[in-house]
Amino acid sequence: MNNFKAVVEGIKPLDKKAMEEAKVRMDNLIKPIGSLGRLEDIAIQLAGITGRVKNKIGKKCTIVMSADNGVMDEGVSAAPQIVTLIQTGNMFKEICGINVLSKVAGADIRVVDIGINGDLDCPGLIQRKIRKGTSNMAKGPAMSRDEAIKAIEVGMEVTDQLVKEGYNLLGTGEMGIGNTSTSSAMLMCYTGCTAEVAVGKGAGLTEEDFTKKKRIIEQAIRVNNPDPHDPIDVLAKVGGFDIAGLVGCFLAAAYHRVPIVIDGFISGIAALTAYKLNPMVKGYLIPSHASAEPGYDTMIKEIGLAPIFHLRMRLGEGTGCPLAFNVIEGAIAVINNMATFEEGEIASETLVDIREE
Repeated sequence: MNNFKAVVEGIKPLDKKAMEEAKVRMDNLIKPIGSLGRLEDIAIQLAGITGRVKNKIGKKCTIVMSADNGVMDEGVSAAPQIVTLIQTGNMFKEICGINVLSKVAGADIRVVDIGINGDLDCPGLIQRKIRKGTSNMAKGPAMSRDEAIKAIEVGMEVTDQLVKEGYNLLGTGEMGIGNTSTSSAMLMCYTGCTAEVAVGKGAGLTEEDFTKKKRIIEQAIRVNNPDPHDPIDVLAKVGGFDIAGLVGCFLAAAYHRVPIVIDGFISGIAALTAYKLNPMVKGYLIPSHASAEPGYDTMIKEIGLAPIFHLRMRLGEGTGCPLAFNVIEGAIAVINNMATFEEGEIASETLVDIREE
């Protein structure tokens, strides 16, 4: 895999010609023009990604980055840090949300230890630990700039390998107690929004602890003073290894022209970071669900995207991705297999475009 800089600079725009051809075909299928809404948009987007009007999903996989966060020293989560290690192990028992939903979608998962504060020996676990958790961002930078780039490159390499193995639809997930704090801090840095807008209760907090969480995040930003115009500075100072790894996944997927699905708030912050590193990443992103975390709306609007589902989900792990995989394959089936007006022997002249601009 090329290095960080080469991948960021090597991302190309979507194929506009293929998108125009896909739109023409979609508008000539036997249905009212625009009547399949987001399915039409997704099929046209996929044409831009691959350069082909008709596509086929070979293999699909959600990448789960697992890491711990030093800010847990400040008591920002109701769950103990050990849950990161335990729940990552449970993914190999195939009993977690991401496991059961991936089975429904016929999708695989790959789990990466990019910074768990402990040792886990599971066959199939991708061992790429930067170190055993980040430093406490409330006292100083969560990681060094070099560590941030190294973690991004881990995500790039994992994605590169999956593409080599024939996966052409990817999703993004994470496991890391305390990572709603890092995600909220990054969002506040990027947008200037307040803790009231960006911070939620994560795995669940009392009102007293929720107030403390917001104060700790504000303290971390004040102590580190990240440069909002330098995404790597923001990531290194108030981010996490899991987020950094996912940034690499988004960048590499765009580089390889493979569609990649955003799960919720945390993977969305990684997508926003990748977008800020190269805005052309946006064309390769497909948001799944609207996370119930308060900062989600601000985050997704900052990229300029809108979620497919509104299901009040906030689990993480990548659980929104296999649900979106089904919709994406539905969009592909529509453009590939529906008949045109001519094939269906229907006159199209009387139809009116019902799309909302």
